[in-house]
Amino acid sequence: MSRTAKGHRARRTRTLATAGAAAAGLFLAVGCSSGDEGPGEAAGGVPVVEKGKLTTCTHLPYPPFQSEQGGKVVGFDVALIDLVAENLKVEQKILDTPFENFKTGAFLNSGECDLAAAGMTITDERKKNVDFSVPYFDATQALLATKKSGVTTLDQVKSEKKKLGAQAETTGESYATGKGFDPVAFESSDAVLNGLRTGQVDAVVIDYPVVQGWLKDKANADQFVLGQNIETGEKYGFSVKKGNTKLKAAIDKAITDAKADGTYKKLYERWIGPMPKVQS
Repeated sequence: MSRTAKGHRARRTRTLATAGAAAAGLFLAVGCSSGDEGPGEAAGGVPVVEKGKLTTCTHLPYPPFQSEQGGKVVGFDVALIDLVAENLKVEQKILDTPFENFKTGAFLNSGECDLAAAGMTITDERKKNVDFSVPYFDATQALLATKKSGVTTLDQVKSEKKKLGAQAETTGESYATGKGFDPVAFESSDAVLNGLRTGQVDAVVIDYPVVQGWLKDKANADQFVLGQNIETGEKYGFSVKKGNTKLKAAIDKAITDAKADGTYKKLYERWIGPMPKVQS
């Protein structure tokens, strides 16, 4: 789905199985509440909103961080949170929810989710509403344009009066707005890509790893060109309800341990590609 910068989006919540849950024989119905069995405690006394589960709010699709493949939700974020769930001796369960709720912590505060994992940049504004884990990914933005547009930089987009797009409620949209653009805002990364394909926009600003994934498809590589890489100093983090120190500590430990024992590198290379020499 897509909208203009002034449009509205419908609220949606879907419950999906992760790869780990499916492997364990756990099948989750679309549309179920996250609180079917009531709250409980995971290993180490970590509170969870549903007994035996670690419920993750995300927003699909956003490959390579999270997307549906073969009826399961997979990706870099999913794999990292599976490590947390394994340590806590529970199964990860994923709810597909609107991205704007991650800024406010709405689904964390309402008890629908334990954490949010959605390729989400840590910002001071978001810190007012949620607590973040240690950073798990260094991110940059990139400009992707149609080849027929002939643009490769934001300056060209502006001077040639081309249409720019971005995913709504993201730092890519904020960056474009801060540079004086009024970008067409799309609800999901799939909608962003479709906007390019159908000529709704000539170029988009979006996370570089997402662009990398798109360009692996020959049809996309033939139609689009990678423009400027935009260094914004962004770092991704997983978020929890303010004051949920036990879960935050469990997430931090899983990330730190994975980086120390080589698991992080393996997951990075599987889902994203060659790991940069410097990755905090």
